[in-house]
Amino acid sequence: MAFREIHSCTELMELISEIGFLPLLDSGIQGYAAEDIVDEDCRYITSPDGGWEWLLWKWKGQIVTEMPCMYGKFFNKKAGFISKEWWPDFCNYRRSKYARPDEDSIEGAIIETLKMNGSMITRELRAACGFNGKGMRSKFDGYLTRLEMATYIVTEDFVYPHDKHNREYGWGWSLLNTPESLYGKDVFSCPRTPDESYQRIYNHLHSILPEATDKQIAKLIGRL
Repeated sequence: MAFREIHSCTELMELISEIGFLPLLDSGIQGYAAEDIVDEDCRYITSPDGGWEWLLWKWKGQIVTEMPCMYGKFFNKKAGFISKEWWPDFCNYRRSKYARPDEDSIEGAIIETLKMNGSMITRELRAACGFNGKGMRSKFDGYLTRLEMATYIVTEDFVYPHDKHNREYGWGWSLLNTPESLYGKDVFSCPRTPDESYQRIYNHLHSILPEATDKQIAKLIGRL
């Protein structure tokens, strides 16, 4: 897939607005990921002293807060961006496949905890939901991934620890929230049926990814 090379966060935001859907890393479709289309200097770079620089990784927070757009594990359990223009159709289709969890289920409890407390970083949410102890982190992450795939949870921003010089470091933590809390219920207003939303997204992705197979596009949308 041929997209113009991206050299800045602003250019990446413009592209997301233009094409609507963009996985962050490998999407399973050659060339269709932010990692593939940014300039080499924006990709992961290591230094001789063991340090690293990854501009694309640092841009994520700026993109979701300034555009704004939705970010989460939407594409076959992998993270990516969806513009607000396309979110109603995407959510309309995905939620037709993933019914809202009952409040007495674990997924329901996670959603209610976020609704009561507002945005929380992953480890705070995990502790609030009682997922402590050995092996609980990966188990809880599995529930979060399902909720993100179902569009009930998104990443609001990223939070980084600071060193003694007040400089950010590390990979950062996802600040999670419900899309309803962030943007209100109007962001879900969609005049189409779930199947109509699916077809609209499919046609759009096929137009920007003409070399992708039907199966690859269906997998991105969540048909398979």
